[in-house]
Amino acid sequence: MSPSLAEIAAGLQGYDPQALPAGMVGEFLARLTQPVAETEAVPLREALGRVLARDLISPLSVPPHDNSAMDGYAFHGEALVAGSPLQLQVVGTALAGRAWQGTVAPGQCVKIMTGAIMPAGLDTVVPQEFTRGAGDDRIEIPAGVVARGDNRRLAGEDLMQGRPALPAGERLGPAACGLVASLGIPQVEVRRRLRVAYFSTGDEILSLGEPPREGAVYDSNRYTVHGMLTRLGCEVVDLGVVRDDPALLEAAFLRAAGEADAIVTSGGVSVGEADFTKAMMRQLGDVAFWKIAMRPGRPMAVGRIATGGRQAVLFGLPGNPVAVMVTFLAFVRPALLRMMGARPEPEVWLRARSAEPMRKKPGRTEYQRGVVRRAADGGLEVRTTGNQGSGVLSSMVQANGLIVLHHDQGHVAVGDEVDVMMFEGPL
Repeated sequence: MSPSLAEIAAGLQGYDPQALPAGMVGEFLARLTQPVAETEAVPLREALGRVLARDLISPLSVPPHDNSAMDGYAFHGEALVAGSPLQLQVVGTALAGRAWQGTVAPGQCVKIMTGAIMPAGLDTVVPQEFTRGAGDDRIEIPAGVVARGDNRRLAGEDLMQGRPALPAGERLGPAACGLVASLGIPQVEVRRRLRVAYFSTGDEILSLGEPPREGAVYDSNRYTVHGMLTRLGCEVVDLGVVRDDPALLEAAFLRAAGEADAIVTSGGVSVGEADFTKAMMRQLGDVAFWKIAMRPGRPMAVGRIATGGRQAVLFGLPGNPVAVMVTFLAFVRPALLRMMGARPEPEVWLRARSAEPMRKKPGRTEYQRGVVRRAADGGLEVRTTGNQGSGVLSSMVQANGLIVLHHDQGHVAVGDEVDVMMFEGPL
């Protein structure tokens, strides 16, 4: 049985929902969430981004034979003598895709192509460009250009038959899909897609297609959250905009809990906002309301909402567009990855020199939008995008990462190194 929020909180030393350090949020959510159990088999072409359900055991060794890493000449390396050139007679050619059937005597070698099986008894390949002709099908290898065992790929040096090729929890990227294909495996068993229901709350929110009206704003949050959930590989249930009406909010929460594994909302969790959303969360579930020591994105709600014998994890995010994205990237994304069954991802942040001073008070974590570039001296430097207001969504478009100024950190001077959480990588 899953622990209650009170039980989770009791296990966290110094837990204070009214002044919660950002570093404690991840620990709380790790205890709140559990991976989905259901699995399915999918064709390899549909496996990109999916989470491997169990260890993938290699049915064969890769490569299956010792083979050449170079176009060159294969010979037995014991013939090499330090400081002396070596002359060898070429007695055949080994091509990729077939085994050379001849025998090689001392003083002889075989011309060999990249990927070709090493002829029996030979253990070294000298690249073709390192040799020179010595007349009558003979080559000379100058002293010191190659050592015994060079340029030979060993059977199984990439993957060994009977051993795990990929561990359970691996999110299958392009390289992993290629690795699976190299084993001749056409489909893989993965965890089912995580279903996440999302809706925005507030009477001031307009859906696309509605005419503008005074005091109202168009709903950008649904589209940024939908994009982040889709990129993560989730199945998204879009419930639109829900007005500040108890009956409508109750219906939305119950539908979301009945259809999805997780619920993400934006708006309705800040102090001073209409209390319908928070009241409905309290009524329908076991929910905690946090004031996180961070900027932007201080208010957040987390918990569970149950209906019809099932329950969904709730993430109630603030309403400001940048705060939504920051809290999602910092907290919700890692929690959803855990629910997907993915192995924990280590935090891979860049260190970059600040190109400008930044004011910062100790006692909270700040996430400033930044642009990382290569400086003239070859090092990395970062500067902010300017206005850091939590409603300035254009600053997220301009940025390529978030400058993370940690809880106990103070002002940053020009040239100080800072951590940067990058938005995207090449793979």
